[in-house]
Amino acid sequence: MYYFAVKLQDTMKELLLQYAEYNVWANKKIIDALLALGEPGVDQVMASSFPTIRKTVHHTMAAEHTWLQRLQLVEHPVWVGNDFTGSFEDACSFWGNASKDMLAFVAACHTDAISASSHYKDRSGNAYETPVNEILHHVFNHSTYHRGQLVTMMRTCGVTEIPGTDFIGFVRL
Repeated sequence: MYYFAVKLQDTMKELLLQYAEYNVWANKKIIDALLALGEPGVDQVMASSFPTIRKTVHHTMAAEHTWLQRLQLVEHPVWVGNDFTGSFEDACSFWGNASKDMLAFVAACHTDAISASSHYKDRSGNAYETPVNEILHHVFNHSTYHRGQLVTMMRTCGVTEIPGTDFIGFVRL
C-alpha cells in the first residue's frame, strides 16, 4: 500500500510540473499577442471580470505572484495588482516571471510537500488550510480562465490572429 501511495504522489508531482510548464507556455503566447496589441488597446473599456486588458493582466499576475508567496510561506504576501505602476510591458514581464517562478517552485518541491497542507491568509485576513496540490490546481486553472477572457477582449479590440493555448497543443509539441 505504501508503494502505491508513493507512486501516486510521484505521478501527481509529474502532472503538476507538466501543468506548470503548460502555464508558462500558454501565458507567454498570450503575453506576446497582448504586447503586439499596443498600449491604447489594453485600456479599452469592455464588459468582463475586469474592465480592461491591463486590469485583467494586473489581476492575473498579482494572483500568481501572491499564491507563490503563500506557498513559499511569506507571512505577509504583497498583492501587486492594484498598485502596479510599471508599463503594460512591465506587467506582462512580471506575469511571465511569476509563472516561471511557480514552475521552479513545483520543480523543487519534494513529492511529500505536494500533498501537505499550506496555511495562509487571504487578503482579508481570513485563515485557510489547503493542500499544496489543490492550490497549484487553482492557480493554473485561474490563469486559464483569465487567458480565455483576454482572448475575448483581444477579439473585441479587433485582433484576428489569436494564439492557440489549449493544453493539447502544448502536449503535442
